[in-house]
Amino acid sequence: MASNLRPAFAYTVVYVKDVAKSVDFYAKAFGHNVRRLDESNRWGELESGQTTVAFTPLHQHETDDLTGSVQSPSSGSVRQAVEVCFAYPDVDAAYKRAVENGAVAVSEPEEKEWGQKVGYVRDIDGIVVRMGSYVDPPKHS
Repeated sequence: MASNLRPAFAYTVVYVKDVAKSVDFYAKAFGHNVRRLDESNRWGELESGQTTVAFTPLHQHETDDLTGSVQSPSSGSVRQAVEVCFAYPDVDAAYKRAVENGAVAVSEPEEKEWGQKVGYVRDIDGIVVRMGSYVDPPKHS
C-alpha cells in the first residue's frame, strides 16, 4: 500500500448536548488538558495523546443532513455502540476522581481475566466511559 494511503486514527468525535460543559467535565473528571474550544462552542478538543477527543453538538445541519441524526440512549440500561476508553497507570485513583467530578459510577474497577483492571462510568450525557489499566503484552512460556 502506498505510504500516502496509510491512515492515522486522528479523532474520536463525541456528540454532546453542550460542548463547553462536556469539554470542562472531561478535563476535570478524566484529567485531560483542553486543546481548543471554538468561540461558537460548537467544537472542542482535548489533548489525549496521538488521537484527539473532540466534541460537537448532538444535532447540527452539517452532519444531520449528510449522515443522519445521532441516536441517544433512552435510559441508563441502554448504551451506544461505541464507548470512550482511557488508560491510566492508577485506575482506582482515576475512577475516584471521575466520580468526584460528576461522572456516574457504573462499575468499580476490577481485574479482568485478560490482565487489565477496568471500571466504567457514564459522562454527563450518559455516554459510557471505560477506565482501564494498560494491558501487558502476552507472556510467552
